[in-house]
Formats: sequence, structure tokens, C-alpha cells
Amino acid sequence: MLTFEQKISILESFPELERKDVSLGRVNFHYESSVFDKKTVVHHLHPNGNGYVYAGLLPEYETDAKGLVNIRDFATEELKAIVQASIHSLSGQNRPEPGAAEYTPTSSTAGQTSVWTDSEGHTLKLMQEDDMWYIYAGESLEMVFEARDEAEEYLREEGFSPS
Repeated sequence: MLTFEQKISILESFPELERKDVSLGRVNFHYESSVFDKKTVVHHLHPNGNGYVYAGLLPEYETDAKGLVNIRDFATEELKAIVQASIHSLSGQNRPEPGAAEYTPTSSTAGQTSVWTDSEGHTLKLMQEDDMWYIYAGESLEMVFEARDEAEEYLREEGFSPS
């Protein structure tokens, strides 16, 4: 396992990331050029070596409900790879190149959108794009899920119901 100092050194080698010291000695790293409202690439890297990297737009990683992957036991190359992939995903570079064949979802629910409302009248929009389910608050991306049922479970837990 890499030490806190080794992880910091690796993360500081990415010039596009900005270090933000937070409480209890933890450190976040932000990607300020993100095309999304989400800017935090590394979340709460702790002096004990525990920490998280945002991979909510990366289907090849298993994430928690917030789109985070625990990097406690990551080796150097694993850490570099996931951070680079996270930055790449937040840059919007996952969009097809001009002239490239565009991805067409095969699911019969492709492109579905539903609006969810809570008891205070706040609304969130659940949308399928590509093969992922996105939850938006206005124009801001809130969460990303691989399955519709996971997204709907999250919305219900947060007090929302379909409109």
C-alpha cells in the first residue's frame, strides 16, 4: 500500500489538479476545467492512506452511490490510471470524435426521462444517456448510476417520488 505522502506525490504530478486541504488533515484534488459541475477528482485523501477517486462516469470501475472508488490499497500505476481516467471523463473528452460512429443505446428505455419531486417541491430529472442513468438538478449533474433501479432507489431514499 502506498503511503499518504506517496499518494500526494503522485497526485501532485498531475498539473491539471488543484490541491485543496480540508479538515482532519485530509486533502481533496479538484479539476477546475471540468465541463461538469463535479470538480473533485480525489475526495478526502486521509493521512492513513484512505481516500476516494471520482469514477462516476467510468463504467469500468465499481463505485459507491456517489460515484467514488476507494483507493486505499491502490498501487502506483492503478492510482495514476484511475486519476487520469477521471480527469479525462470530467473533461468531456469521452464524446465521440467528429466523423466517428456514434454510440446507439440498445436498451428499449434509451433516452427515457422522468421528473421526480420531493415534499418541498424540489425536482430532479432522471435521464438515460448512453448506458448510464443520470440525475440532474436543473443543469447540474447530481449522481450517475449504471442501472435505473439503483437510481430510483437513491431518489426514493432522498425523499423523491415520480411526478
